[in-house]
Amino acid sequence: MAIEPHLCECNLGECRTNLLPLLYEMSQISSSSGDLSGTLNILLRLMRRHMKVIRGMVNLYDTESGKIFIHESFGLTEEEEARGVYFLGEGITGKVVETGRAIVVPRIGEEPNFLNRVGGRGEIADSPLSFLCVPILRGRKVMGTICAERIYDDNRLLDLDVEILAILAATTAQAVELFLVDKVQRRALEDENNRLRNALKEKFKPANIIGNSKAMQEVYALIEKVSRAKATVLILGESGVGKERVASAIHYSGPNASGPFIKFNCAALPESVIESELFGHEKGSFTGATAQRKGRFEEAHGGTIFLDEVGELSLPMQAKLLRVLQEKTFERVGGNTPIKVDLRILAATNRDLPDMVAKGGFREDLYYRLNVFPITIPPLRERGSDVVMLADHFVRVFSEELGLEIKRLSTPALNMLQCYHWPGNVRELENVVERAVILAEDGTIHGYHLPPSLQAPVVSEVDDAGSLDTKLAAVEYEMIVEALQISHGNMTDAATRLGLTRRVLGLRMERYKLSYKDFR
Repeated sequence: MAIEPHLCECNLGECRTNLLPLLYEMSQISSSSGDLSGTLNILLRLMRRHMKVIRGMVNLYDTESGKIFIHESFGLTEEEEARGVYFLGEGITGKVVETGRAIVVPRIGEEPNFLNRVGGRGEIADSPLSFLCVPILRGRKVMGTICAERIYDDNRLLDLDVEILAILAATTAQAVELFLVDKVQRRALEDENNRLRNALKEKFKPANIIGNSKAMQEVYALIEKVSRAKATVLILGESGVGKERVASAIHYSGPNASGPFIKFNCAALPESVIESELFGHEKGSFTGATAQRKGRFEEAHGGTIFLDEVGELSLPMQAKLLRVLQEKTFERVGGNTPIKVDLRILAATNRDLPDMVAKGGFREDLYYRLNVFPITIPPLRERGSDVVMLADHFVRVFSEELGLEIKRLSTPALNMLQCYHWPGNVRELENVVERAVILAEDGTIHGYHLPPSLQAPVVSEVDDAGSLDTKLAAVEYEMIVEALQISHGNMTDAATRLGLTRRVLGLRMERYKLSYKDFR
């Protein structure tokens, strides 16, 4: 921006020619560094020393919140700074941001739009103060303002000061824009990060592990106790009982919840690559190692590592894992620099580790290191009514995913779910319900939507002639049971609902070994 000739006049009681070297320095710093704090410190020093400004403020405009706030100032206390918050069009500062045009108030006391929100002028409160405010512009975008208070002297002098403030605003615009963009992006990332963490906490907190059986209540109590500490936890249980979900609940309820949660399945990879996956490798340590790579232990620093199927590790790998447990230190493959990590170790297995120790398949010292705080997850067949709760939960989940309106499981279907022994535990139940949701057509999951392995034994015994007859028998059985339930064991009412005579219904009930007394 070119300096107008009258900026060099000295017949107004003050001379502005001595500002030119500092203005040049200001433009050099702001354009080269982009450091807003350093730029504004120079700006405020210039205003105080050379423009006779009593109080100076740099306000920034947060478009997301709509607030215009004081970012840097001099002559104001922290309390006064905190009070200096405006919205678009509010007061002189708000009008400058709204219009993008500078405003000069020759006498503050005579301007009704001057809100005096900051206040606190002390000894100069009764002086003939002027207020100058110019926008900080980047193109047509207003990013804030530079405002100044000084003793009223001359209208021409105030106009010169506005031109100088406009130059200062132009030189700071780039640094202000970079600061605001960085602030907005950082806040958006922080908000997203917090949202995801809260979602994970909500998803994996113990209260959201489905089930209220006594066996699970005992598990919840153990999770709550061990979550407070950083002790190593060994999670035991059959395949499919939800060991990973328990590990997640421990992590997100514990002291390392803000750190990473790294999961590794020890049975998923061949032994030749497990060491590199867990501990990382140096560049050139083996064929194909074209760059240095961090392992899972390094990635879990500050958080938790979950080693699933730990019973599948070979004895050499068990020895290396033992060292990490003892010293929290390891080396990458091909390296000799010790790497120390601060993390919590959770391990899980469906194997009988004491039996493996007795047979030499698992190191005894590692077993005792892992078994600091064991938690055994009960199989589904021992969780009673949890089967129904889990089934209802999975029905809701898959109905939403598939866009279907499945409202309920029929009574015969629930009976079949409760009578089944569930060798595959919760994972098998989840798969069974997903299949049934896909097959259901009338908003209800019936017994014949369940796999043959779950069909009621009484139906299976009726006819072994073929799958069609078996399925027809299952449908008939379920319809009779539902009719009897609705009619509370009244056979006449049930027969009417089914379009049968009471005698025919009695014969069919005899065939399936049903008694009306069971439904009263």
